[in-house]
Amino acid sequence: MVPVVSGLRVRGPLFDLKGVPPVSLAKLAVPALILLAAGGCSRTGEIAEGGITAVRSACPHIGVPAGTGDITTFNPANSREASAIDVTAVLTNVQATCDESGPQILSNVTFDVLARRNQAGPARDVSFPYFITVVRGGTAVTAKRIGRVTVHFDEGQLRAQTRGQATSSIDRAAATLPEEVRKRLTEKRKAGDEAAAMDPLADPSIRSAVLSATFEALVGFQLTEDQLKYNVTR
Repeated sequence: MVPVVSGLRVRGPLFDLKGVPPVSLAKLAVPALILLAAGGCSRTGEIAEGGITAVRSACPHIGVPAGTGDITTFNPANSREASAIDVTAVLTNVQATCDESGPQILSNVTFDVLARRNQAGPARDVSFPYFITVVRGGTAVTAKRIGRVTVHFDEGQLRAQTRGQATSSIDRAAATLPEEVRKRLTEKRKAGDEAAAMDPLADPSIRSAVLSATFEALVGFQLTEDQLKYNVTR
């Protein structure tokens, strides 16, 4: 059975962050066009008076932190020679379903693990540790849980595949923009007005509020320092 990692909340203590690059955790940046909750009869992507209408979801973005999408084990374990590679695996096809109807925003993340062993042989199970972490504002890790996913190699087969899943929970209040910030970002601006040439995100307080209300749910293999170094330098 594939383990489920659950119960992530943005409130509470930080967890062990080994194996998660502190800088390249997420390539999140506030884009030029911020996705905002818009009213009226306009639809997403529709050009309306004052700009382009879009919808900002409170659901977290999903992704895989740089350097944590694959894992390599060796036999013997202390060797890094190509001839000593035992099993390699890739974490891919990350998808999510999100329920933002309640006070807690629940995101269920699924992913595939594709593994290959270097030598065919008897049937074998190989277990890999993985994590799910919640990142706020592109850099702040606010919660983390670790689980394990197991692939089964049939006798004589070099390749194996399985599917894993994990869930996260984020307080809706933390992912909601303050009303005054929403008004600044969604107010209509007419061409020729001085305010029309000013990007609201140029205001540090507005930009900070948008970042603070933006979350990511990231999954990857829980790597040792040596494994992470191997991924980055090979």
